[in-house]
Amino acid sequence: MKEKSKQKRSLIKKSLVLVTGLTIITIHGMGGISLFDFNKSPLATSIQINEQEKGYKWLFDGKDLNAWVGNKTDYLVENGEIAVKPKQGGHGNLYTVEEFSEFSFRFEFKLTPGANNGLGIHTPLTGDAAYVGKELQILDNTADKYANLKKYQYHGSVYGIIPAKRGYLNPVGEWNSQEVIVKGDNIKIILNGTVILKGNFIKASKDGTMDGKNHPGLKRKSGHIGFLGHGSELWFRNIRIKDLTK
Repeated sequence: MKEKSKQKRSLIKKSLVLVTGLTIITIHGMGGISLFDFNKSPLATSIQINEQEKGYKWLFDGKDLNAWVGNKTDYLVENGEIAVKPKQGGHGNLYTVEEFSEFSFRFEFKLTPGANNGLGIHTPLTGDAAYVGKELQILDNTADKYANLKKYQYHGSVYGIIPAKRGYLNPVGEWNSQEVIVKGDNIKIILNGTVILKGNFIKASKDGTMDGKNHPGLKRKSGHIGFLGHGSELWFRNIRIKDLTK
């Protein structure tokens, strides 16, 4: 009888751990419950993603900007994230040290109301990336001041070239997950699990660009990836890339 009682007490003391989505639920033996939310822990999120994604190289490890060049005054590391703080007084964009041609680029971002930024691809370190390279919009589509933009100016669009679908951003202040896949002249953008853009740079502009301007960067096959500051505060994290040429 004493042995069975010991076993029973031992079982009660044990905890049951359940993993659901990005949350760990621990049910303790005496009825207590504790939660650990990966969404609120950049390090834990990074660990989980790293386990799932093989072949991706981290461009930002939550510690420093050694893989980046350019504006490190307005782009700074805070709490394991890249915080964009235009009021710091810096100017310019933040670019990867390396150049890339065909890739899968994954990152997360969190917007403030009315935020406007951009993701440059195949771009040199100088010039307007929207023209000398390609610029993919990062934008709070819900802001009143953007109600009358051209359709190629909204989030996820290849600026001036290919418009993206709208309605898939998470509410302002929540994290969004995005993947940009570039293979040859083809591009696909996945936002929060939904494909919002799929197109071909050259085919989309064969009869002229949507904005009617010259975009010599459409012919570039490689270049830097950059965050293009437009005076807004926002955050980035979990930035990684997979080279699709290998």
